[in-house]
Amino acid sequence: MLKIIEKFPELKPFASDLKLRDDRYHAKLKQLLPKGGTLKDFANAHQYYGFHHLPDGWVYREWAPGADQVYLTGEFNQWRWTEQPLTKLENGNWELKLPEGVIGHGSKVMTIVRNGDRLTQHLPLYTRRATQDWVTQSWCCEVQDDTKTYPWTDAGFAPEEPPLIYEAHVGMASEDSRIATYREFAENVLPHVKDLGYNTVQLMAIMEHPFYGSFGYQVSNFFAVSSRYGYPEDLKYLIDTAHGMGIRVLLDVVHSHAVGNTLEGINLFDGTPYQFFHMGGRGDHSAWGTKCFNYDKPEVIHFLLSNLKFYLEEYHFDGFRFDGVTSMLYLDHGLGANFRRLDDYFTMNTDVESVTYLQLANDLIRQVKPDAITVAEDMSGMPGMCEPVKDGGIGFDYRLGMGIPDLWIRLAKNTRDEDWNLGAIWTELVFRNAPTIAYVESHDQALVGDKTMIFRFADAAMYDQMSKDCHSPVIDRAIALHKMIRLLTMSAGGNGYLTFMGNEFGHPEWIDFPRPGNGNSFKYCRRQWSLMTNPDLKYQYLNRFDKDMISLAKDYRIFSEGWPHLAKVHEDDHILAYERGGVLFVFNFSPDHSQEGYLLPVSRGEDYHLVLSTDDPAYGGWGQVQHGDASAYVPGEETPHVKVYVPARTAIVLVPKSMLREPEI
Repeated sequence: MLKIIEKFPELKPFASDLKLRDDRYHAKLKQLLPKGGTLKDFANAHQYYGFHHLPDGWVYREWAPGADQVYLTGEFNQWRWTEQPLTKLENGNWELKLPEGVIGHGSKVMTIVRNGDRLTQHLPLYTRRATQDWVTQSWCCEVQDDTKTYPWTDAGFAPEEPPLIYEAHVGMASEDSRIATYREFAENVLPHVKDLGYNTVQLMAIMEHPFYGSFGYQVSNFFAVSSRYGYPEDLKYLIDTAHGMGIRVLLDVVHSHAVGNTLEGINLFDGTPYQFFHMGGRGDHSAWGTKCFNYDKPEVIHFLLSNLKFYLEEYHFDGFRFDGVTSMLYLDHGLGANFRRLDDYFTMNTDVESVTYLQLANDLIRQVKPDAITVAEDMSGMPGMCEPVKDGGIGFDYRLGMGIPDLWIRLAKNTRDEDWNLGAIWTELVFRNAPTIAYVESHDQALVGDKTMIFRFADAAMYDQMSKDCHSPVIDRAIALHKMIRLLTMSAGGNGYLTFMGNEFGHPEWIDFPRPGNGNSFKYCRRQWSLMTNPDLKYQYLNRFDKDMISLAKDYRIFSEGWPHLAKVHEDDHILAYERGGVLFVFNFSPDHSQEGYLLPVSRGEDYHLVLSTDDPAYGGWGQVQHGDASAYVPGEETPHVKVYVPARTAIVLVPKSMLREPEI
């Protein structure tokens, strides 16, 4: 019996499905490695294909089994398409050797493919730098010298656990109306991340994509990092700098689909629709208008696994956030599914080929970089998502708690906060079948057409009532709830935490990329850092609270305990209290009723001391609770209790006297 069934007995009725997945995984391994060996040794496509600088010149190789002829064209031959043919080798491979001096680092080239009488233009499949001419909008490949090495300084870097993730988009990290660069991010944003206490940066929109407004989720060139932000060595500088600050860097990797473009993409590269993708309707994503990989094809697996190894070794990424996992797992891409019963995960709708690929990917990543982490963007909650592959699982370390932001949005849109059902909130936060990254809002909740959480609570009042000398009940409520739901989500909702760049200080409005519909404006595609640093504005309060909240989580190691333990939920009093790692969290969601001498059961028979209050003046509160005030232990009770004072619309955090830490200076 697979260990996953021993751990989760409720999966016993689906033992045959789980065994099928396990059998398929081992069968695929045998197919890929008929002579034995490891996936790490197998995933080297990037070391063979593409451009490679040799002692006596260059070699260029492609896999294009459906092509009748492949050519290389570029500046070196004045863009004469068919002057430089490649030689056909076995198994659909093509090769061209060029003497030194014909091409070099930075040479602009393109691939031409002939099928019958038809010639088509493409970027090479293993392009490492794709650039766009801003006048003609045309793309080309710039050859990269793979013998050049970056002077890394990160030897011995050891990532900190658990992941406290700062999700970021390099291009929109500037306050100016333009696209920011990798080096600007390293110099300007990483120090902010370090100061806040986050130990992980998750970079989105890094893999090259033709449409900037896709947020990087329609990838065209899988081995090229976006040239919009600079050169490959600039991204390496960013990651090296992050490692020097003790910050791991995750790549938001998109292997769930690919853009349908043919010139600046991999679609129809060899003239056939089935080189990388499924034939017919299965090869087209009905909701996204993109192409779906055939994960059963060994050559496709070779391409994708090599892509993961490439980013781990070439760029020193520390792991991946896999985008669109739900879409991969189900033949209908999980569209409109509720996933309320276990049967929903074990039906003919499950894409077992995708499951096998994800298992292979997770195993490969650990072979290449044992301390790497992987995070699945899966809203379905597939059982075994974060169980080891050897035990019958899929092998991820964490999944994103995607139901949590949905919960907060529903409540903010439809229900007064004084009417929130705290028991239902608690259930959503703690009901998880895998290690979870909790979050209130990621980039998804900030896109145009939606609203950030602070904007949902404050709306138009943010435009003229965020000054510190302005006393606005709308803003007071918005700031109070912004802090409370973040503290609640971080401390109870998962085994790690995530925020999106700028949301920690309540960045106003939404994200809208330059497009014809907005006059190609960058107004909403940037981060207004000056709001946070302006001493006259209240954004400063939220930023400081976020910093102290993260510090508390790390100082008291609250994630060392897997789940919080409920102390009390009282709907009429609007009180929710729980302990995690010995720390007591108390929330009063009442808008107008403070609780004096409120009795709460605790795990230790001693005084508890306040270490954090959302009502602190430093966070924009009224200062009704003094730091260091003892919450007195109540003797004589069968279960230890403490009495606390918790003001209306306030959360407080207390620790037993024996756990109290001296603040660092």
